[in-house]
Amino acid sequence: MSGLVLIGPPGAGKGTQAKILQKRLGIDHISSGDLLRAAIATGTSKGRDAKRYMDRGELVPDDLVVSLIEERLIEDAARAFLLDGFPRTVRQAETLADMLARKGRSIDAALSLDVPTDELVARLGGRRTCRTCGAMFHMVFDPPRSPGVCDRCGGELYQREDDNEETIRARLRVFEKQTQPVLEHYAKQGKLRAVDGRGTPSEVSERVVAIIGDAR
Repeated sequence: MSGLVLIGPPGAGKGTQAKILQKRLGIDHISSGDLLRAAIATGTSKGRDAKRYMDRGELVPDDLVVSLIEERLIEDAARAFLLDGFPRTVRQAETLADMLARKGRSIDAALSLDVPTDELVARLGGRRTCRTCGAMFHMVFDPPRSPGVCDRCGGELYQREDDNEETIRARLRVFEKQTQPVLEHYAKQGKLRAVDGRGTPSEVSERVVAIIGDAR
């Protein structure tokens, strides 16, 4: 196995599954968002370039994101990897494929975490964030010991503005519109694998591992 892409809407559990698969399969978890934040925090030239775009509210160019991913892959070229948060457009997928081909690598499968919209709304709508330390809880799946109070620091818990139902549904519509071409792109290559994202994290990870086995 060389590389996997993990695709899913907000609330589908991409981050959770990526961490589980990283430990279970011994693969590298590469998050484009984490790479950008790290580059900005350390003040690298690429980080400074990315920050300029982000400060203007613009998308970071595909080539810059791919170059950060390429640097990360060079660090451990022998290990399989799982990409989280990238690609989000067909152009990004094509740019990624070209970069990997130059290194004799490729994407083996694109895993699409499928969760019904109503369940995604319930998942995201139940999130609460600590104003002080940023810790996150869920009123159903991971509630705080005391309502409205952070277990870690005692700070106030609140619901983010983008976690109300109207905003959530709008975000999901945008995701579907932007991501559908990417799913079709990988489907045409015979690499798209749909995963039922309902159930506990361990149940979902079992499905993912089974599908990865079939994709090898």
